[in-house]
Amino acid sequence: MTKTIKNLVPKTDVVLVGAGIMSATLGMLLKELHPEMTIQLFERLDTAGSESSDAWNNAGTGHSAFCELNYTPQKDDGSVDIAKAIKIAESFEISREFWAYLVEKGHVPNAQDFITKVPHLSLVWGDENVDFLKTRYEAMQANPLFKDMLYTEDKQKIMEWSPLVMQGRDENQHVAATRMEIGSDVNFGALTRSLIDKLEKMPGVTVHYNREILDIDPDKNGGWKVFIKNLLSDEKENVNARFVFLGAGGATLPLLKKAEIKERNGYGGFPVGGLWLKCTNEELIQKHRAKVYGKASVGSPPMSVPHIDTRMIDGKRELLFGPFAGFSTKFLKNGSRLDLAKSVKLDNVIPMVSAGLKNLPLTKYLIEQVRLTPEDRLESLKEYVPNATLEDWELKEAGQRVQVIKKNEGSSGGVLEFGTEIVVSSDGSVAALLGASPGASTAVAIMLNILPRCFKEESQTETWKNKLKEIAPSFGKSLSKDEKLLNETRTRTGKILGLS
Repeated sequence: MTKTIKNLVPKTDVVLVGAGIMSATLGMLLKELHPEMTIQLFERLDTAGSESSDAWNNAGTGHSAFCELNYTPQKDDGSVDIAKAIKIAESFEISREFWAYLVEKGHVPNAQDFITKVPHLSLVWGDENVDFLKTRYEAMQANPLFKDMLYTEDKQKIMEWSPLVMQGRDENQHVAATRMEIGSDVNFGALTRSLIDKLEKMPGVTVHYNREILDIDPDKNGGWKVFIKNLLSDEKENVNARFVFLGAGGATLPLLKKAEIKERNGYGGFPVGGLWLKCTNEELIQKHRAKVYGKASVGSPPMSVPHIDTRMIDGKRELLFGPFAGFSTKFLKNGSRLDLAKSVKLDNVIPMVSAGLKNLPLTKYLIEQVRLTPEDRLESLKEYVPNATLEDWELKEAGQRVQVIKKNEGSSGGVLEFGTEIVVSSDGSVAALLGASPGASTAVAIMLNILPRCFKEESQTETWKNKLKEIAPSFGKSLSKDEKLLNETRTRTGKILGLS
């Protein structure tokens, strides 16, 4: 449905680029902290949350590091590093706190529209992988964040947890699994649209659809002139803003490269598409209720971690397996095939070439993925659903992700990052979010960390500080070291969000 075209406001405090979960989260935080602040949000499509935030384009795991094995790498000495898992788990608790706050205030009508309790499991097979999972469990279970994690090598117990992954499995296969009952599935598209619907009703906020940002240039007053194209009329306009946030998914990198800030130098990106196998058999869909993550194949990139997922999308239970990689030079599903070529600049060509040479296995992996036949994908699926048949599954396109390439400190080369990257100008007037997982799940913590860098004076006031304590009581504290606070916040948010 085409939205009504609204007139631009010539001057505004904040411009948010992209109607995804990042802009929606930042906009809502700013209006709660500073109700008088004026905000204009621009989206090139005619609906919010339709690109990376959309349920079909986003894993929706509610990344809390319970089951994602790529967040807990094994060291050379055999031990498992859980530092990243702790950071992600703490960040997800902050997201839960903010969402609970919004539900209590009535800003989000119904938590069940976007979050559902779904257990998180890790599943591995083979002696070496079983040893890894047990070592991981022992390290994680000792931390309050993961204290309730269960571990078993008992096939019957795993059958109880997830019958679909065990039925038809080789009886001689050595398997192991962990389970966190408090895992969740999150429909970030639904959450995004709910937040932006509320923002549109707030005084001082204007949401513009079918508007594309062409450029941002510094103005003489220390702010930014934002150049915009009306995609329905081809008319070009501009507004002045004190602060600009680039949260447009794959479109963020090209805009960042146009912003006249030194922090943009060296950044590049590599697009990776995704594909799901979507179950069409209602009996199988109802039989499985879990997110089961495995271990990426040797030589595969971290983003290729396979998982068989229960999802709640638009009120219907779904079952997906993937991701399989696809290749496109587009930075967005609705982007241009010239996106990659246009992103290459003098300041990032060396880092991009260097990162490419260092990541030849990724190129090989993508080529292999693109060449997969339906039968090849079925074989991958049967590692997780042994009795799977081709007629019960169909291929569905997922979202585009742009993996961050940046300069390698201490050299002229580059490094490929598999994560989320924040770029903030020295004066705090521009911020950009690049990268992918676990982005959406940790959006609240990411935005809260941006605030003091971009709103230095406001963030020092008692009004902001007190409001932040109300919005996210655990922000700035270590839940991994404060079990009492962790239990309190999980109990409270679980009850409000219907996850108890």
